[in-house]
Amino acid sequence: MVDSSGGAAVSPGRSRHGQGSASSNNSKKTSKKSRTRRGKRGRRRRNKKNRNNKTPPPFLPPEAEEGNIEYKLKLVNPTQYRFEHLATQLKWRLQEGRGEAVYQIGVEDNGLLVGLTEADMKASLKTLKRMAEKVGADITLLREREVDYDLDRNTRKIAEVLVRKVPDDQQFLDLRVAVLGNVDSGKSTLLGVLTQGELDNGRGRARLNLFRHLHEIQTGRTSSISFEILGFNSKGEVVNYSESRTAEEICETSSKMITFIDLAGHHKYLKTTIFGLTSYCPDFAMLVVSANTGIAGTTREHLGLAMALKVPIFIVVSKVDLCSRGTVERTVRQLERVLKQPGCNKVPMAVFSPDDAVTAAQQFTQSTCVTPIFTLSSVSGESLDLLKVFLNILPPLSNGKEQEELMQQLTEFQVDEIYSVPDVGTVVGGTLYSGVCREGERLVVGPTDEGRFLRLKVGSIQRNRSACRVLRAGQAATLALGNFDRSLLRKGMVMVSPKMNPTICCQFEAAIVLLFHAKTFRRGSQVTVHVGNVRQTATVECLQGKDELRTGERAVVRFCFIKHPEYLRVGAKLLFREGVTKGIGHVARLLPLSQYHDQNQNQNQDQNREY
Repeated sequence: MVDSSGGAAVSPGRSRHGQGSASSNNSKKTSKKSRTRRGKRGRRRRNKKNRNNKTPPPFLPPEAEEGNIEYKLKLVNPTQYRFEHLATQLKWRLQEGRGEAVYQIGVEDNGLLVGLTEADMKASLKTLKRMAEKVGADITLLREREVDYDLDRNTRKIAEVLVRKVPDDQQFLDLRVAVLGNVDSGKSTLLGVLTQGELDNGRGRARLNLFRHLHEIQTGRTSSISFEILGFNSKGEVVNYSESRTAEEICETSSKMITFIDLAGHHKYLKTTIFGLTSYCPDFAMLVVSANTGIAGTTREHLGLAMALKVPIFIVVSKVDLCSRGTVERTVRQLERVLKQPGCNKVPMAVFSPDDAVTAAQQFTQSTCVTPIFTLSSVSGESLDLLKVFLNILPPLSNGKEQEELMQQLTEFQVDEIYSVPDVGTVVGGTLYSGVCREGERLVVGPTDEGRFLRLKVGSIQRNRSACRVLRAGQAATLALGNFDRSLLRKGMVMVSPKMNPTICCQFEAAIVLLFHAKTFRRGSQVTVHVGNVRQTATVECLQGKDELRTGERAVVRFCFIKHPEYLRVGAKLLFREGVTKGIGHVARLLPLSQYHDQNQNQNQDQNREY
């Protein structure tokens, strides 16, 4: 169609459509440009706002009045009066940490990480060193961290410093670590490498000095409980049997001692492992897992035992030299899955650097959920230093005040081992639960099968194979008893002050939870009961309010020892087992021996009347 002007005619509909599309394209372009401009302006405003309001600095938890951690903003050129006050404060922190304290330099009391310039940091560390020398201690710089959120962009640092007392009169800090894990996971080899200072040859040479019996050397499997020591001096350096040191020399030069309790991994020695966990009161547990086999055998059972007894646990994945990195990572992931399960509720923390090791040691004792995981080799020595850093910094669970309170109580020594030593006589080994024990002290030991206590005199005392004059609450030692008849002693006895009136019992009540049972748990069942250093078979006399128990159920149960009376404490943790049957709980009430005899007499009289 052609119009009168001779131009090409366009239909009205098409004309409107064409014009509409052109205008819409223009509007789209305009809106797109405006959105772009708005976006740029918004980003500029946000960037300007971020520059004006810098990101808030990180915080530590506010400083606690008690405990061994102290925050100091700076310690630059204090006056003499101020210096004396700071030294007294350091002495208090060392007492709270039983000989150890951690100073955070460049941190305010509320936990704000302010940081110091290099000059101020150097001056502060110099002052801290003078303070430590005044109270008889050494300092070790654990780590420095940069704090770079300042507007002037000057590099500021905070420092974490360990202050540790120089040992005097054998008063070193002693931590007990139970070593758990499946058979052939490398427990004894790892301990041999740590305590002897020499790497293994890949065929178990490092573990030979740890074995106590010939069959252990022949099979390479631990069947008994053995103890090994690893020391750290006041500067944080390792002190072990290398350089031909003796146990006495290690004790003399160490400010901190780690006593490893090497437990059996094979299932047939499970009762020995449980006895080691319940009797020796370990502060921590180290679960060793082989990288090439993963979670196998008794690994889960040992993990469950440590958790049931509320012993903080950390994990070592050994033998990483035998397998690929992928296999090691798979084993670590497997462990992380198990730890995160509802029954465990743990937070796994893999340790790959010295900074990780320092953080793990601090968080490990502050939170029961954190579980550090180390991957190392006893043959190549890979990451072995990270474990040493962790053990060096690991603080005690109890503070100085709690130990002082225990020392004020009457003497109570748990008998765990009994020996006959030529030219010495009868020797008992165990842990001092409360009080103070000195050479020449007179105590009573019991209970015997008849429920009596016998008088004896302590001859000499040894801690970690070296002579010791005074034993304090929480410390493990061996006591020489001279010519006291060994046949009158047994494991599970206690040596107590004659002033104490110990309650002994054949029957007791316990609040328990049944962890596992194939069928039902009822009256008449017999189980092996572990309470502290006591290990004896007991019969279930009655279940309060119930006829039987199934897996996962709770009840108050009355137990009766089948052989002889025992000394127990109300509130003590209890663990019982028989085959696959397992349960945990605590002692709720004791039925003293006199009450037990009266009860038996009444029952006999009732039976006579019936006849």
